[in-house]
Amino acid sequence: MTRKLFYNGTIITGNTNNEVFTNGAIGVEGEKIIYVGTTPEDVTSYDEKIDLKGNILLPGLVNTHGHTPMSLLRGYADDLHLQTWLEDKIWPLEAQYTPEHAKWGAKLSILEMIRTGTTTFVDMYDNMDEIAKAVEEAGIRGVLCRGIIGFGSEELRQSKLKEAADFAKRWNNGANGRITTMLSPHSPYTCSPEYITQIIDKAVELNVPLHTHMSETKFEVEKNIEEYGATPVRHLEKLGFFDPPSLVAHAVHVNEEDIQILAEKDVKVSHNIISNLKLGSGIAPVSKMLEKGVTVSLGTDSVASNNNLDLFEELKAAATVHKGLAQDATVITAQQALRMATINGAEALWLEEQIGSLEAGKDADFIVVNSNQSFFYPKHNPVSHLVYSGSGRDVKDVYVQGKQILDNGQFKTIDEEKVLYEANRMSKLLS
Repeated sequence: MTRKLFYNGTIITGNTNNEVFTNGAIGVEGEKIIYVGTTPEDVTSYDEKIDLKGNILLPGLVNTHGHTPMSLLRGYADDLHLQTWLEDKIWPLEAQYTPEHAKWGAKLSILEMIRTGTTTFVDMYDNMDEIAKAVEEAGIRGVLCRGIIGFGSEELRQSKLKEAADFAKRWNNGANGRITTMLSPHSPYTCSPEYITQIIDKAVELNVPLHTHMSETKFEVEKNIEEYGATPVRHLEKLGFFDPPSLVAHAVHVNEEDIQILAEKDVKVSHNIISNLKLGSGIAPVSKMLEKGVTVSLGTDSVASNNNLDLFEELKAAATVHKGLAQDATVITAQQALRMATINGAEALWLEEQIGSLEAGKDADFIVVNSNQSFFYPKHNPVSHLVYSGSGRDVKDVYVQGKQILDNGQFKTIDEEKVLYEANRMSKLLS
């Protein structure tokens, strides 16, 4: 098995002690990391030596919420309220989607995520077999679930649940372990309590986690209280949604009691700050969640509401917007924001034993950022520079399970030109 040494770089480990090695190296054997530290004097045990030339190497970023086929809708409907955006613009176009739309939309999103340093992502959609095949081909890591909207007849609901469960069984631990699965009711406002309970029971039966949208808008929370006499958090708790491992996206409008429930039930939260800002939904009380011990990670949501998948933008927004909101410059430090995009993301997906930090024994999922550029100088603090000065467009190399999938900005597993052509062609078939 080939042993590779990446040396002469700044290694940001993301481990418990947040260690950074300025003359650092990382050793990889096959799919696994075997060494992290300063560049060793004796390198004879390595078959291949890669000079990082002073660049920054860090864990691959983890995007904990999105809908990859929606990349075909980038720029289609902007500057609208969420419910108007969804019901009048997005859902009518999505109703026209075929498996081909899902395939090329997913590939376009995967292209963008790899380009900007994301090595693991969550996807909630339908036509999930196409998305899983795209993940398998690209070499990226995906946590995938068939999103279930509970509208329509009972027959249709049961058909969707069966499709979601069959997909979860078929692909869990697929693609050499790079694909894991969840079950995903779209939200408490699109799924009845009875239907959500059925989905929970199926998740327990299959031993897979649950994922849903929750408390994204004030309107949604008010409607939930009106219909069920409880906030979405309290409502889902009563249904038993938080008893299995669970991940919720957004959690923008949550009160003190809600946050306490999320903490006690160890519910993971995907903070989608830019999507929430763009849709005017509000700003999640992340500082309060972190104080209570809630695991908060970062997600982009789809490019239809973002409008890109550059997790570095989420990093900077998380580390700046909350400061302004609290009028406190110590809130959400650069280090905290970076952890939200790496090890917190891994913990949110129950993958922290495999990814999220650079440690011996973990999978070799990492990225190399070109820090030999003016906005990374002078070299005071590499974490600060990544969060406040960097961009996904600075990513030059991407590795997943020790396999290089981006080499100095060039894709090794994807035909970029073909994906761009087909995605553009498929988008023109929507009207």
